[in-house]
Amino acid sequence: MNIAHVALWTRNLDAQVHFWQTVFGGQSNERYLSKNRPGFESHFITLSDGPTIELMTVPDLPDSPSYPEFVGWAHIALNVGSKANVDRMAEQARVRNTLLSAPRMTGDGYYEAVIADPDGNRIELVGE
Repeated sequence: MNIAHVALWTRNLDAQVHFWQTVFGGQSNERYLSKNRPGFESHFITLSDGPTIELMTVPDLPDSPSYPEFVGWAHIALNVGSKANVDRMAEQARVRNTLLSAPRMTGDGYYEAVIADPDGNRIELVGE
C-alpha cells in the first residue's frame, strides 16, 4: 500500500496553492468546482515524489474539530491496489461498524470507500 493523496481544509485556497508551488515545487491542476456541492472548491498539487496534496475549501469553514470538516488535515487516502481490495476492505469495515462511505466512483475520478480509524479520523481506500 501507499498514500494516494492527503487533503487539507483551508480558508484561503489561493494562498495554499501558492505555498505548495513555491515552497515545494508542486504543480497544480485547474481549480475543481463541485457541481454536486455548491461552494466546494479544490486543487490537487502534484509533488515530484510521494502523495498528491488535495487543498480544499468550502464557505464558512468552522474552526472546531467537532465538525466533520474543519481547518487542518482532513483525511489520508491509501491506494490499496484494486477495486476488489476497496470492496473487500469496505466490507470488513462495515462488519466492524467503521465504514463511513460505501465504495463508489467520485466526481474527481477515484473509486473509493471511506472508513474511520479508532479516533474517528477519515481514511479513504482507493483502488484502480
